[in-house]
Formats: sequence, structure tokens, C-alpha cells
Amino acid sequence: MTIHGIELPKGSLLIGDGRVERTDAGVFEQVDPSTGEVLAAVTLAGATEIDDAVRAAHEAEADWRGLAPSRRRDLILALADALDEHHEELSILRSLELGAPKKQGKGLNMAVEYIRYFAGWVDKLEGSTIPISSTVLDYTIPEPYGTVAALTPWNGGVVSVAMKVVPALVAGNCVVLKPSELATLAPLRFGELALAAGIPPGVLNVVPGGVAAGEALVAHAGVNKISFTGGTATARHVLRGAAANLTPVILELGGKSANIVFDDGDLDSAVMTTVFTALGGMSGQGCVLPTRLLIQQGVYAELEQRIVAAASALSVGRPFDAGVQAGPVISQASLDRILTVVDAARTRGDGKLLTGGQRLEGDLASGFFVAPTVFGSVDNSSPIAQDEVFGPVLSLVSFSDEDEAIRLANDSLYGLGGLVFTRDIGRAHRVAHALKVGSVGINAFAPMPPSVPFGGVKHSGYGREGGLVGVKEFLQDKNIYVDIGSRK
Repeated sequence: MTIHGIELPKGSLLIGDGRVERTDAGVFEQVDPSTGEVLAAVTLAGATEIDDAVRAAHEAEADWRGLAPSRRRDLILALADALDEHHEELSILRSLELGAPKKQGKGLNMAVEYIRYFAGWVDKLEGSTIPISSTVLDYTIPEPYGTVAALTPWNGGVVSVAMKVVPALVAGNCVVLKPSELATLAPLRFGELALAAGIPPGVLNVVPGGVAAGEALVAHAGVNKISFTGGTATARHVLRGAAANLTPVILELGGKSANIVFDDGDLDSAVMTTVFTALGGMSGQGCVLPTRLLIQQGVYAELEQRIVAAASALSVGRPFDAGVQAGPVISQASLDRILTVVDAARTRGDGKLLTGGQRLEGDLASGFFVAPTVFGSVDNSSPIAQDEVFGPVLSLVSFSDEDEAIRLANDSLYGLGGLVFTRDIGRAHRVAHALKVGSVGINAFAPMPPSVPFGGVKHSGYGREGGLVGVKEFLQDKNIYVDIGSRK
């Protein structure tokens, strides 16, 4: 099928170098969220296909791990070049699958940068020598786990795949990638490009699937480590599956990031950052997005007014239309859930609905569009302020001073990210250190370059992606003790 000038990838599983087009698990009709129309019938993996994919990864392990580091590095760099060459195609796929504005396709550059950054570590993963005595040589060597299960969310596209899959490959592991069935085409194309770049068959296997596939993968005895990004509730199922084999797990989960704006903060920057991250672009469908805005009382009234005006002025529409700043949510089910959350918040009186709160009709009626929604004067303990909505819904909470801001920000089960807007550098650092989160942006939303670690605390998960620590997540140190004896 050709659409917007590109040929859509086949919606079939990629195991080794073969395609699987029919399974007992059937197919899933992947829908364009901006139109409600079916994009592709995607083959779903079942337990049999998961077993085949794990077997293919195991068969490729020895050769992939045994490659000279320089050769493995060059193959991964070739993958980066392939993604770069297909940037326009992947950008279109992203907009088709997620409904995200096409102009944001430049974010795909992040995937290329992540791959090139990680490739640079292949030949620098060194062990160490440990002084024991003059008659002992003790040293460590970093070893891959073997086969890694990578479960990626629908909202991440090839960026999420690059962050999760490539450091595992750099460390010498093979990967079974299970993307969400809601957005499979870009991950499948990633797998095709990996093969075309020379990555050996079986090193990366792509098996879209639903709940059954995920359960089979995380409980598989042949999986040596799991990396999961998704919701907290699903993470509990992942952990239960992993427990059977004591498989180690990396979890990158949900969030309800607090964006703290003090009286002396740059309000122009705070408004722009808040509206375009929490409500625009991905329409609030991001785990680290600042959907809880804490405003100091001295500027609350002004900032509330400006936030509502900016949110109401957002251009919401289909991804390929000119000037669009925000797209749809991913599915009818997601739309229904978000509107239910909004209605419940209004009924309880969690705060005052200032704008939005409804499905957009007219020319956009066939898509899954929710109007950018803002609640003001929100009680921080209320569900609308505590629960991850995963949609374009922003809660405004007032605070009096620095201590209260920290208390309110930390009053959350989640701990993924946070923002602080202030011109007081001392306060900026005090608050950043006091926030119980994995990352903090001061006077700006942190762009997550590939060299920095990303991950959360509390119910936002554990483990890190990005940076050298993101590569080391897929390595385990082996210690070797050698008694060299004494001269006789």
C-alpha cells in the first residue's frame, strides 16, 4: 500500500531473515488515529512465534558476540546511516501511526544520534584489574547477557527502538523486539533496515503482538534480560512473568511530572514549554511530559490566564496539514478513557475546567481528537493531579513557597521527571536536588541527548536508558582470579 508517497512496510513478523505472515494469533488492524481509517493488517505473534524469535536470537548470539568490536561498531554505524537515508520515509510513518504533526519528524534525528553515540562505545567496554597480592592476577571482563527482550510503547517510534535495542546490540546481545500492536510499521521498518545494513539475521527480531505475545516473551526461559517501557499496571504483569525465571528487568514507566514556576520565573518560557510539551505535539501522550503545573501564588492568576489562552490557540489537526501543532490521541479507546477521566474530575470537583474537555468534531470528527484541556485551582491530592491521564490534560496547582512546592511535587507515586522555572540559581539547585525524580530540567524541558541517562524512581521504574550507563545495563561483569604463584 502506498500512501503519502511511501510504500508501507509489510505488517508481518521479522524472525531471522524471514517474514511470518500468518499465525494462530491472527491480525490486528492498525488504524490511522487522525482519520480512523485502517492503515494495515498487522500479523500478531503468538507463543509459537515468540519461541521461534528467541531461538533465532540464541542461534545468532555466538557469532554476534564473537565479532571484532570494530566490525560490530561499523555495522551499527551502517544502521544509523540507513535510518538517516530513510529519514523522510520514517518521518511519514511516524505521523501516520501516531498522528503527530509531520513537522516534528526532525525528532527522528534523535534516533540516528542515539545509534551513533552508542556505536562509539563498542570498542571501549573495558574490564579492570583488581590488586589482590603479588601472586594473584584478578581481573574483570564485561559480558553480554545473551538474548534481550525489548518491549517498546506505541508512542516512541524508532527513537524508542534506538534507545532500547541499540545499547543491547552494542553490548553484544541479540534482541527480540515486541513493539505495541498500535504502532508497528516504523519498528518493522527499523528491523528491515538493520538487515539491509548488514546486521546478521537473528540479531534483531521484530515480533509485534498483544498481551499474549508479551506474556510469552517475558516468561520465556530463553530470555536473559528484559527491557520494558509502558504503563505501571502492565509492568506488574511483566515482573510476574519475569519472576518465574528470575530474569532481570529494566522498567521505564509512567509519570506525572511537576513543572514548578516560581514568581521570578520566565513566564514566557514557562507558558511555551508547558503548552507545547504537555498539550501539543504528542497531545500529552508521553510519560515524562509536565502535565502537572505548580504555580507560585504571586503569578498564579496571570499564568493561568496565559496558559488557557495558549492552549485554546493551539492548532489541532491532521499531521500533514500546514500549521498543525497538536494531533489526535492514539485510539478510540484512549479517547474514551481520557474523556471519562475529564468527566469524572468535573463531577468530583477536582478543579475548575477552564478550556477543552471534549472531542473535536467537524472536519476532525472521524479522528481521535481531544481538545487541549486545562483544569485550574486543582487539589494536588485529587485524581486529576495524581493519575497519569496520557492525553492533552493539564492540571494547575498553586503553592505558597519553596518548601510547599517541593512537598507538592514529591506528593506523587511517580518520579520520572520535573521542571523548575526560576531566576534564582541557588533555589534552582536546591529544588532540583530535593525532587524525587530521575531527571530535572531547569528553565527548559530537558531534550534527552544520547549521552545522558534517562529513567525514573518510585512507580516510574528503575534502570536507565541513555549514556554509558544505558549500555552497561546490558552487561554483567565476570571476575577471573588467577593464582600465578611465587618464584621457587
